[in-house]
Amino acid sequence: MSRPGGGRLLRAFAIASAVALGTGAVAFAAQAEPAQSAAQAAFVSDRVSVEVIGTGPDVIMIPGFASSREVWRAEAERLKATHRVHLVQLAGFAGEPWTHGAGPFVQPAADELVRYVRETGLERPAMIGHSMGGMMAVLLVQQHPDLPGRVMSVDSLPFFSAMYGPQVTAEAARPFADQAAAGFLTADAVAFRAQQSQTAIGLARDPATRSAMVEWSMTSDRQAMAAAIREVMTTDLRPGLAAMMTPVWAIYASDADGGAPAALADGVWGRDYATLPGVRLIRVDGSRHFIMADQPERFAALVDQFLVD
Repeated sequence: MSRPGGGRLLRAFAIASAVALGTGAVAFAAQAEPAQSAAQAAFVSDRVSVEVIGTGPDVIMIPGFASSREVWRAEAERLKATHRVHLVQLAGFAGEPWTHGAGPFVQPAADELVRYVRETGLERPAMIGHSMGGMMAVLLVQQHPDLPGRVMSVDSLPFFSAMYGPQVTAEAARPFADQAAAGFLTADAVAFRAQQSQTAIGLARDPATRSAMVEWSMTSDRQAMAAAIREVMTTDLRPGLAAMMTPVWAIYASDADGGAPAALADGVWGRDYATLPGVRLIRVDGSRHFIMADQPERFAALVDQFLVD
């Protein structure tokens, strides 16, 4: 959730709540006892870790850029009575160790999620991804159409740099992506915390979530953040949308009081998902980028509908 490239990218996230990147917001309640199978317990990866709670149909929840799996805690605790929830943590973010230096981020993490699903025997699990996590879920559908049963993309676009305008291409975004990555690597700790604190205001209305976002960024690996943001800004999944047959819900935020105006959000999401057959575009008003935190009751109702439709 950090501010790359002089704040351009994350200001845009704040403007369109990722025209981009229960009690109130992120619940940090005590974790439920795990319900892992032997295969899940044996899964080891230096790209992702997965916590499993609950019983029932499988739901995989992927957090976004620089975020902790705790962003899903309130919703996972609610779902665990009826679903087996797989809470993903991406390496390099929110204190999860990163051992890959300046190497690639998104594709290797996606590949490990595929391995997790295959090795643990999950059958077409539902996937819910926030921001970059939503982009990863769409990527998985395009590369492995037999894998997810359905996808909910939460305030996420198939090409994040399209927020700069419909004329922007992945190649045109590359200099800005490099600038954004460099910003993560050069800021000192004091300046970085100040940037994160300011950025958090634009990304969530809920004060507890803002505080958590700052701490997640401060404990994220800077090289991992740089690698991830560079890839996010230059990955365009729109060409593959037309061939996708997996049901996709794209939930996006609008906030008349400091967030994305409804008309702007409608325009961007409608344009970027235009070629995806059967996509359900659902705007959540009164929310910024972290919809699950700003509108938890509305989000829970949408998740319930998504899982049964």
